[in-house]
Amino acid sequence: MRMRHLLTAAALVLASSGCGAGAGQAPDGPAVSVVTPYLANAATKDVVDKFTAIGEQRGWKVTVTDTAGDFNMLNDKIQSAAAREPSAIVLAMGDPTQLSLGLKAATDNKVPVFAIDAAQADGIAANVTSDNADLGRKSAQALLEAIGGSGEIAMFGHDPHPGVRARAAAARAEFDKAGVTVVTVKHVPVPGPVEGARKLTTDLLAVTPGLKGIWAAWDEPALGATQAITQAGRTGISVVGVDGQDFALAEIQKAGPFYATVKQDWDSVARKVADLITDQLAGKAPAQREFALPGTTVTRTT
Repeated sequence: MRMRHLLTAAALVLASSGCGAGAGQAPDGPAVSVVTPYLANAATKDVVDKFTAIGEQRGWKVTVTDTAGDFNMLNDKIQSAAAREPSAIVLAMGDPTQLSLGLKAATDNKVPVFAIDAAQADGIAANVTSDNADLGRKSAQALLEAIGGSGEIAMFGHDPHPGVRARAAAARAEFDKAGVTVVTVKHVPVPGPVEGARKLTTDLLAVTPGLKGIWAAWDEPALGATQAITQAGRTGISVVGVDGQDFALAEIQKAGPFYATVKQDWDSVARKVADLITDQLAGKAPAQREFALPGTTVTRTT
């Protein structure tokens, strides 16, 4: 009995000191507010989860707020976060040019804002992203390989995201250089990119009998396009995406329409943002405004 009492007392001491299992963050540690319009997107959730885990390992109190594509609300949430004066705010994707009110509030409250896969802008201390032009070129080259370098293709993008715009522009340049015909460029909604792309593709197949390929700016619309092509029983149409999500890799292994993706290094992106915040806490400002990491093409043969 005496041993049981001693063990119970020891457990209580560990719990009260924050050293027990599950104590991922110190109650009085630095506060970091993550805000995003795109948590429903698989890649966004992936990198936000990775960043949150790293932050909590470092003793930070990390909160995550999603606005489900509502940029007016995103402005409000950044202003609210800035008013609480956390150690840092992290913008997880989204176009900072639409967030001037929120970024001004952060500047006025002397709260640094770091961005994940967004863009440089006034009020952004540093943006950590993949090299989106590189992602666009590599994904376009993969689709050109799949279709034999010629034919009709479609492009699925999402202009509110600056990174997606950059990769789409780079991909389009590759297609124009190769002389392929881009029959249409479609906007894919978020939330709902899989369903949105599936419907877009179903409609496209009905009016484009000669379609040979679909370039999707990220993996979820590529999955929706793949599903529509499969359901329609169409062959000879290849799809590529960007991100390298597990579901995309699984589809590529099936040797169906989903031909390739370009994998983004979300572990390194999340860790770099965390390192920049750690430096900021120590009084060290970022050495540059943007950090761009390369992507890796994944096909059936790789």
